[in-house]
Amino acid sequence: MAVTLKDVAVLAGVSTSAVSRTFTDGASVSPKTRIKVEAAANTLGYAPNALASSLTTGRTKLIGLIVNNFQNPLILEVFDLFTRGLQDRGLRPLLVNLSDATSAAASLRMLRQYSVDGVIVASSTLPSSFAASFKSAGLPVVHAFGRCSASPDVNVVGIDNIACGRMAAEALMQRGYHHVAFLGGPEAATSTQDRAMGFLGALAAHPDVSASTSYASAYTFDAGRAEMERLLASPPAEAYFCGDDLLAVGALSALQDAGQSVPGDVGLIGLNDMEMARWQNIGLTTIRQPVAQIIEAAIDLVVMTIEEPDRHPENRIFPCRVIERHTLR
Repeated sequence: MAVTLKDVAVLAGVSTSAVSRTFTDGASVSPKTRIKVEAAANTLGYAPNALASSLTTGRTKLIGLIVNNFQNPLILEVFDLFTRGLQDRGLRPLLVNLSDATSAAASLRMLRQYSVDGVIVASSTLPSSFAASFKSAGLPVVHAFGRCSASPDVNVVGIDNIACGRMAAEALMQRGYHHVAFLGGPEAATSTQDRAMGFLGALAAHPDVSASTSYASAYTFDAGRAEMERLLASPPAEAYFCGDDLLAVGALSALQDAGQSVPGDVGLIGLNDMEMARWQNIGLTTIRQPVAQIIEAAIDLVVMTIEEPDRHPENRIFPCRVIERHTLR
């Protein structure tokens, strides 16, 4: 039989309402009563029912976590950090898997069914309007890995993708490449657009450097490999800025199978610094995105917005840096 609130009250010698107040955040209970109740609860192995508590507090402590592209291993790291970060604050994630879908309305219906306290959209490919739809429905929301703007409609936490594009271009120019290319993810993704803009913008001031662009169908290994195989029908560029590490690893596979040496014949630089990029047999030079800091900030912001729903949305943008490995000369 499950231990009940009444069992704890009897053992502690207090009323059931005193036990309830002890386990309700912000409720008034004397230190003496709290000690007796907590001792009795520990003896009996009692834990308060979160669903029952939500009826009293009006808070479920559920945070909707919207994620897409589970084909990318980086999402597993993102999911791990988000779930642990939320649990450390006494919150619980309610996962919405949006792989191959973009319906904000369907996600909103699901999250309302569970009365979530807030929403975190963790995606660099979903448009800003997606997260804004949750705010319009009255839900506190944060867009992690989203597109920053001068006047954000919702809280945005992430990186400056335009600056990352410039950083990649500068890394290639410093190494003396003159024929370079951008191999991006889905062309409609804001992260792809901004990385390409920064890359091409930095190269515009260098007329001796030629640049081309191409786009993979998704941020996946297979898409990166397929796009590089297509590009190899013509002489390849000297070096590619791949808009994601997984695209770069796919491109690396295609180049190696075609007998091209990396970095001897073709150079590669990625973005993210996912775990796979560090593997010895890959050794990808890349731009590190501070994923753990972004996730911590996203959790901070969703908690603050739950407590203060009218607070003005803000951008929190974190700097990136080039990580030197073995895929550029």
